[in-house]
Amino acid sequence: MSTNGRLRIMVTGGLGTVGSGLVSELQRRGCHVVSCDLVHQPDEVGFSLSSDIAEPRYARADVGEFRQIERVFEKLGPFDCVYHCAAEFGRWNGEDFYETLWRTNAVGTKNVIRLQERLDFRLIHFSSSEVYGDWSEVMMEDVMDNHEIKQMNDYAMTKWVNEMQIRNSIQQYGTESVVVRLFNTYGPGEYYSPYRSVNCRFLYCALCNLPWTVFRGHVRTSTYLADTVNTLANIVDHFKPGETYNIGGNAPHTIEELSEVVLKVTACDPALVQYRDQEILTTKTKKVDVSKAIRDLGHKDTYRLEDGMLRTADG
Repeated sequence: MSTNGRLRIMVTGGLGTVGSGLVSELQRRGCHVVSCDLVHQPDEVGFSLSSDIAEPRYARADVGEFRQIERVFEKLGPFDCVYHCAAEFGRWNGEDFYETLWRTNAVGTKNVIRLQERLDFRLIHFSSSEVYGDWSEVMMEDVMDNHEIKQMNDYAMTKWVNEMQIRNSIQQYGTESVVVRLFNTYGPGEYYSPYRSVNCRFLYCALCNLPWTVFRGHVRTSTYLADTVNTLANIVDHFKPGETYNIGGNAPHTIEELSEVVLKVTACDPALVQYRDQEILTTKTKKVDVSKAIRDLGHKDTYRLEDGMLRTADG
């Protein structure tokens, strides 16, 4: 399926923060990359009319609609590998838009898996650190195999459902897939909404002179976008079917410390910050083990939080 020795790769959700960064990095490495997302773009393929460019590399498609995603593969495929980034993101987004969350994440992923079973491409599926629930010890990839974990919100539930869908397909059809669990990736290009990551929300509020709320008692790591994307792009050359990888940072910080970094890099008024007790149904501490990603994928955490947030603010 490779074109002149170049891997042919599809990225679903290719306009998202991680997806768009991944598309650029894979293209830089010489891959033939096609992406899809929910809106029209200048370089998209025309299905019922002729395309205006010679070689379209984008398609509008909703992964929750089988007909739409199927024709992308028929028109622009075949592909050696598919990075399945497309998803509804976030705990509160999942609460407020649960219908879309379940259709996109659960049905959409099943649609991609059905195409994988038919077309025999390798799949890299994007899961989330949220699948670990409120696991209080180090989050290693095999925790889910050895302990019964209760996911704490609909978003987390859908991501664990996705992983089980993939495991079932591996057993029934011999498909080849890798799962990545991302831990709080941030960086330039992440658009603001009240449903985005805490790094994005705090930074946007600071730059716009808006108040923000810090929930005490939560600990996270933050991974700069370029580091996450580099690790993800390495998977195609180091593909181990059936593996699961944590991809995250190695420097834990409290949400209070993150807020202090935002105050420092933006020089905004500290009075904008409001403090409240621990947020309900939200993991208190995420202690992540990324040793497998370091060993197999060359994962590196090269940006200190302050440096990364400064670059994000400037971007």
